[in-house]
Amino acid sequence: MSQPGVFTPKDPKLAPLFAPLSVGDIDVPNRVFMAPLTRNRAQADGTPAEMAVEYYRQRAGAGLIISEATQISAMGKGYLDTPGIHEEAHVEAWKKITDAVHDAGGHIVLQLWHVGRISHSSLLPDGAAPLAPSAIKAEAMTFTANGFEPTSAPEAMTLDDIRRTIDDYANAAANAIKAGFDGVEIHGANGYLINQFIADGSNTREDDYGGSIENRLRFLREVTEAVTSTIPAGRTGIRLSPYGKVNDLKESDPQATFSAAIAELNRFDLAYLHFVERFGPETSEGEMAALAQLAREWNGLFIPNGRFSAEEAANWIEGGKADAVSFGKPFISNPDLPARFAAGVGLNPWHDDTFYGGGAEGYTDYPAMS
Repeated sequence: MSQPGVFTPKDPKLAPLFAPLSVGDIDVPNRVFMAPLTRNRAQADGTPAEMAVEYYRQRAGAGLIISEATQISAMGKGYLDTPGIHEEAHVEAWKKITDAVHDAGGHIVLQLWHVGRISHSSLLPDGAAPLAPSAIKAEAMTFTANGFEPTSAPEAMTLDDIRRTIDDYANAAANAIKAGFDGVEIHGANGYLINQFIADGSNTREDDYGGSIENRLRFLREVTEAVTSTIPAGRTGIRLSPYGKVNDLKESDPQATFSAAIAELNRFDLAYLHFVERFGPETSEGEMAALAQLAREWNGLFIPNGRFSAEEAANWIEGGKADAVSFGKPFISNPDLPARFAAGVGLNPWHDDTFYGGGAEGYTDYPAMS
């Protein structure tokens, strides 16, 4: 009987994808990682739906599953029917999921999420305004009960709001471990709250959390300190998108800013750094070269994401440009993606119209190999 997650590729050139790896304190059998994928199928109160147990169990052959983005508090929510990790009911429901993944021989970490200004008042307690570093409305859309709507105007966070939110990250990390996750990934990418503090286009504060690069990185640093003081750094990863263009993200000097961010994060001995390389608007060749330079400044395991083929991923690993690669949409439509890569079998196409919301269709009904 084969071991879960262990595959021998038909094409020897893909062998780098199937070598085992120690991801901080987590030993994984292959390097085909599942990227975080928002699916909008949780219950209204943020409790993961029962069908999520099967969805994640089906994908346990991934070297590491990074869960869908999961809000750390009620104020961290930005989209309809996304899961939380801040209530006991959330923890109990996630426990069924992590048990299923582990029983199938898999490994899974939880992505910790606060959307900041990428939200709508209808999604927040008592119709509150979203919280953000500064009161600057994002020119972006979010998903509500009415479909896609423009985001609501945010309020600038007070120092008490900031301290409370940092505590929420620590509590969410503790809850993730309580729920049986192997670790967590701090979501610092894609124009959400941490990214909003980092970027000078969304952070115009004049206190210790704004202005200079050092100050704009303070929230990132303090969140990472809080999480790694609660759970081991070897069970904590982080996701960044230095050249991201989604959610009205504007940063005047991403290279200098994220070079400084990586220098800060290098102090923590984290399990990994996860980059969004190609997402949304096309990343230029110059930006890809700049991202490669930033990756070289990182002292630990590096995981890129964004429209990789199996062959390109194996080449990056073989060439020392990456330690593993995360795949998004291919994992939606191919629950057994690593096995398909290893066997050289074609992939199921995905159906965009079932990505967000709905039931089992486009969620748990994609076929595995016969």
